[in-house]
Amino acid sequence: MPGYWTAEATVAFGAMLDNIIAYLDELLSPASFEDHGPNGLQVPGPDRVQTVVTGVSASAELFERAAEHSADLVLVHHGLFWSGAPLALTASSKRRLQLLFDHDMALAAYHLPLDGHPEVGNNALIADGLGCSSHAPFAQHRGATIGVAGRFDGDGITAAELVARVVRLTGREPLVFPAGPERVRTIGIVSGAGADYLADAVSAGHDAFLTGEPAERVMTHAQEEGIQFVAAGHYATETFGVRRLGDLVADRFGIRHLFVNVPNPI
Repeated sequence: MPGYWTAEATVAFGAMLDNIIAYLDELLSPASFEDHGPNGLQVPGPDRVQTVVTGVSASAELFERAAEHSADLVLVHHGLFWSGAPLALTASSKRRLQLLFDHDMALAAYHLPLDGHPEVGNNALIADGLGCSSHAPFAQHRGATIGVAGRFDGDGITAAELVARVVRLTGREPLVFPAGPERVRTIGIVSGAGADYLADAVSAGHDAFLTGEPAERVMTHAQEEGIQFVAAGHYATETFGVRRLGDLVADRFGIRHLFVNVPNPI
């Protein structure tokens, strides 16, 4: 029928890469963050995108698997370029770029903006997944909020129930220092390598603090301050935001989205 446009036709036609990046930049406001590397489009690719693959960290394995799905855009939390990294290409960085070039795949990355977003950020989604009734901004990095403080209804939940919910949410056993109160009413959450924000949780009077990676010093800090400390894994706490971004892009632009899991025990 003339003029009739199906969802299948939209996928076949694809969406403009520039429009997708513009949408993500507007949603996440990367200019508001003083980050460790560039946010947004890191490697250009085709003008049109039919399939977007999401993953936590840019790696050769992720790019190989994205190519198997005929990805036009790879969207990640941890990109290829970081401040302080060697400017000269290594053999591994050359291979990663070569995979993108050979398969004509674009790469976009959003780091701190995807941690701190109040709706689609890693930390907001963790708070929702743990059953927090509400959450508020928490923990600042160079003037920008990157975490959330979650609140549980009523008298809160037991510390044991908190750990059980973390296991269900992340699919792995966390490292726990059970030094805080038996009931958890409020919890500070900073995904990834956020162990040093334990001090912020203590200052705010939270009953618990959740991050991804632990640091050696946090055990005694948690014990001496009397707070529950939970390290649920850097990778495991940062799958949520990028997967949600992929779903949003797919819904908005009528394209395909696949999340590729490349598990990391850290």
